[in-house]
Amino acid sequence: MREYQKDKKEAIINASLKLFTERGFDNTPTSMISQEAGVATGTLFRYYPTKEDLINSTYVIAKDRLARAMTVGLSKEKTLEDKVRLIWGNTIRWGLQNPQELLFLEQFLSSPYITRITEEEAMKKFAFMSDLIEEGVTAGKLRDIHRGLIFEILFSANRAVIRKISTHGLERQTDELIDGSFELVWSGLSRS
Repeated sequence: MREYQKDKKEAIINASLKLFTERGFDNTPTSMISQEAGVATGTLFRYYPTKEDLINSTYVIAKDRLARAMTVGLSKEKTLEDKVRLIWGNTIRWGLQNPQELLFLEQFLSSPYITRITEEEAMKKFAFMSDLIEEGVTAGKLRDIHRGLIFEILFSANRAVIRKISTHGLERQTDELIDGSFELVWSGLSRS
């Protein structure tokens, strides 16, 4: 029974991601989300009592998916640079493979529909990045600038690389562009 519920919730979240990015929050009625997900509207409301609950849950889930993708293989890396390099590549590859989720996160990053509590919950999923940045600054390997700024620089540059690859048909050069862009960003952030 639980797997059945999980599948329905997953279908609702995936439908929400698709429709919210295509139509926006205000232009996406819950009946349309239910239809896209293949569930009754009552089922949607059983899991997500309001449309605001649904968008906030969708946001946290999308952030969680990104955070999990970023850390694949991280425990095998030894140096700070190698860890950040791996996260860099994982993030870009995730964005290329999940353009709809990336677009959703970009669209709703500063949205009034995302509550402060939701944003705080979502950011907890990136504690590993905050820890890594702090480790790098403390060890003298990263420049001692505002930690949030380092975080933003990394993610803004990631999004620029993803856009460049996807909008200019550069998929065959993905590895080269990941490596080159990492070197550029790392040289600006590192003390070495």
